[in-house]
Amino acid sequence: MIASATDYEKAQEEIRSLEERLQRLQESHPIGSKGFTKAGIRKMIARLHEELAIYDGSEESRQPDSV
Repeated sequence: MIASATDYEKAQEEIRSLEERLQRLQESHPIGSKGFTKAGIRKMIARLHEELAIYDGSEESRQPDSV
């Protein structure tokens, strides 16, 4: 669970790292091979995006409306 701006930055870095890893896998193993590995990486990326969205939502709810 992302609870601070530092956690948020770490999650973004982890997403970048996972996306790079996925790209390398896609280049080295064409469609149909290493499918489970690619699917697992995609799931990790999706989970991190969900956590970032939850954190963003909680930060927005803490911010006073500046109208």
